Amino acid sequence: MNTTPPDACPAWAKLAAHAEGWCDTRLAALFAADPQRGAHCGAHAPGLHLDYSRQRAGALTLRLLAQLAEERGFAEWRRALFDGAPINVTENRAVRHAALRAGDAAPAEVRSALARMRALAAQLAGVRRIVHLGTGGSDLGARLLMDAFRGRARIDVRFAANIDPLDLSRALEDAEPDSTLVVAVSKTFTTAETLANARAARAWLNGRGRMVAVTANEAAARAFGIDEVLPMWDWVGGRFSVWSPASFSALAALGADTFDAFLAGARDMDRHFLDAPLEKNVPVLLALLGVWNVNFLGAATHCVLPYAHALQLLPAYLQQLEMESNGKRVDREGRELGYATAPVVWGAAGTVSQHSFHQLLHQGTPQVACDFIVAGVSAELDANAEAQARALAFGTGDPALPAYRRYPGNRPSSTLRLEWLDARHLGGLLAAYEHKVFTQGVLWNVNSFDQWGVELGKQLAGEILKNQGRA
Repeated sequence: MNTTPPDACPAWAKLAAHAEGWCDTRLAALFAADPQRGAHCGAHAPGLHLDYSRQRAGALTLRLLAQLAEERGFAEWRRALFDGAPINVTENRAVRHAALRAGDAAPAEVRSALARMRALAAQLAGVRRIVHLGTGGSDLGARLLMDAFRGRARIDVRFAANIDPLDLSRALEDAEPDSTLVVAVSKTFTTAETLANARAARAWLNGRGRMVAVTANEAAARAFGIDEVLPMWDWVGGRFSVWSPASFSALAALGADTFDAFLAGARDMDRHFLDAPLEKNVPVLLALLGVWNVNFLGAATHCVLPYAHALQLLPAYLQQLEMESNGKRVDREGRELGYATAPVVWGAAGTVSQHSFHQLLHQGTPQVACDFIVAGVSAELDANAEAQARALAFGTGDPALPAYRRYPGNRPSSTLRLEWLDARHLGGLLAAYEHKVFTQGVLWNVNSFDQWGVELGKQLAGEILKNQGRA
């Protein structure tokens, strides 16, 4: 498969030359020339519509970006992903998170694990509190699911991810050991933060209550004293594990039917990603436009703005998904990169964000690309999202206004509109962003599925504690 640098591809040079023509092109002029631009610049996936009409890009831009994807061997890489090839080359691992939501086509071990999750969830009579221990990918997915649909929860779920004892103390607040289930999620069962919290929780339970582990290291979990162990697999990275037993806490609290719908939505998006042509493929378009903004228009940051309070944790979820995956400085062959990779991902729920940092988006000096996530929660939210997107795109240059009241406009954004905010549509949305990350990894020639950049700090922390006699 192709591992040459992308800037050696003919399409890269064409895109660089093409970008020069966009320096003085205004979005307002594009809409004036084509009043139907909003209808022309869009794509549909199951339950999701992408409007990229406010991106500083045209039909030729997309053709050149699609050409770049073809020159990168995108189709072959995509096939390798779904075939379970070991595309995580630094760890010699397959990348098979899509198999977790493949339904009847899922591997037997996945179907067995889901059945065990359902059976265990049915045995929780008397449990009033679940305390979920995990960090990073072992925390963010289940936390997002619970925050999005907590109104449907039949069990109170609290999370502790920080090694700071206050985090666990708050998760256990007002709970009783006899009616508490502690779920410890750690792929290796060696994660320092999770084990520290698990030891403290075990002491708090004092032989009462129950503990469940979700891990690929069953022996370590049993040695810790946990009898009920749900599996993880080395072919699932933590930030791609929301579809796995790592989300057992959410399944137990929200119900297996809700979790099944979540998986089904992701499965719908997988089929779209596999079958739709590049220029009508929502995850691919997100990836292509992201590369265009980062590498050719100079946008070093990407802001995610969900206009639904239920999705307030989406920016944090995507921070890990995108920056831990593609925040790389060497390519698949170990060569230092001469081009940018993942932008800084940040954001917050609208309309709260409008009173926080939109000043910078509209009138600040950094170039920021934005994703507006709209879910039809209310007319007021939809109107605010549309207003912000229009203001970013078109601004106001009224010469009668003082300079401090003028908006330059011409700032790129896309709008992702969910047909409805439920588990199925959330599953599709998260899978779309997963496939975006994978596609960008192919385009940038980086391994999106390792995270060696987090190891040195953990090693040094261990050495510091050992030197202090505390390890």
